[in-house]
Amino acid sequence: MRPCPLSFSQWPLYLTAASINPVRMKKLLLAVLFLPVLASAQNFHFATRLGFMGYHGDVKPASKILSQLNFTGSLGARYDLTERLAGRGFFTLGKLRGDDAKSKEAARRARNLNFTSSFWELELGAQYSLLSLNERWWTPYVFGGISMYHVNPYTTFNDQKVFLYPLSTEGQGFVPGVPLHKRTRFSIPLGVGAHYALGEDTRVGVEAGYRILFTDYLDDVSGSYVDEATLRTARGQQAVDVAFRTDELNAAATYPTAKTVRGDGKKNVDGIYYISLTFSLRYWFDKYKQTAGLPGGGREKKVGCPGSRVR
Repeated sequence: MRPCPLSFSQWPLYLTAASINPVRMKKLLLAVLFLPVLASAQNFHFATRLGFMGYHGDVKPASKILSQLNFTGSLGARYDLTERLAGRGFFTLGKLRGDDAKSKEAARRARNLNFTSSFWELELGAQYSLLSLNERWWTPYVFGGISMYHVNPYTTFNDQKVFLYPLSTEGQGFVPGVPLHKRTRFSIPLGVGAHYALGEDTRVGVEAGYRILFTDYLDDVSGSYVDEATLRTARGQQAVDVAFRTDELNAAATYPTAKTVRGDGKKNVDGIYYISLTFSLRYWFDKYKQTAGLPGGGREKKVGCPGSRVR
């Protein structure tokens, strides 16, 4: 939402008043000098998100969307390009986890795999509002973009934190056709939301988002067991211990033969999702109007210009 400009009928009155008052004339000159920068700054909003995030993959199926969630928070900004289109960027922190022990399926519980990972992400994208906040107090919107994210999954074994990617539990990096998994990768963020204008500069809302990750190894589980002796030679005994954990529940269980399915048997990519409350603020960028004494410096909690404003 852009502050309403002075009408042609207002400018002569303001210039006349400024010519009589030297202080006001000084403020007017400063406002004119910085107007190009400030005009673009009027479209800039600080933004935050706070909510819950989760993942779906081989250790937690997509049908369990509300289980094993963790807090997530974001700081960022939005820039209004047009009345409905905006560019946006966020830095997000969160945590991901999945645990076979929490599954209702006996086969998953017997597999006994789990992971936890910190998560950070840099996101750039665009947001399109379906309605105009110059005409209404609220609008739904859709968004999409590109992001770079980082994960580093680990498990706990013998009361110690063990990072999984370096252990290549399914032969990543030494079995032909199974590439190493990178901790930092790109994803496609997309989602929907809605925000409500509390005033000219403040908006609150809710947003739900999803990340297309292009990998099935976020949780370090995807394909099949690698040969036990090969894994021990390549990565050591600890890799064997965390690759197969059924024996922790059943002492009679033995390490499976090579190529026994370890994941869910599907080549579906993993995904990340979240739902958050949102808050955005455009504050000091518009204070130049009050400093210069321009009309509109003391704002009302209304949306849009007088001709189209909703009261």
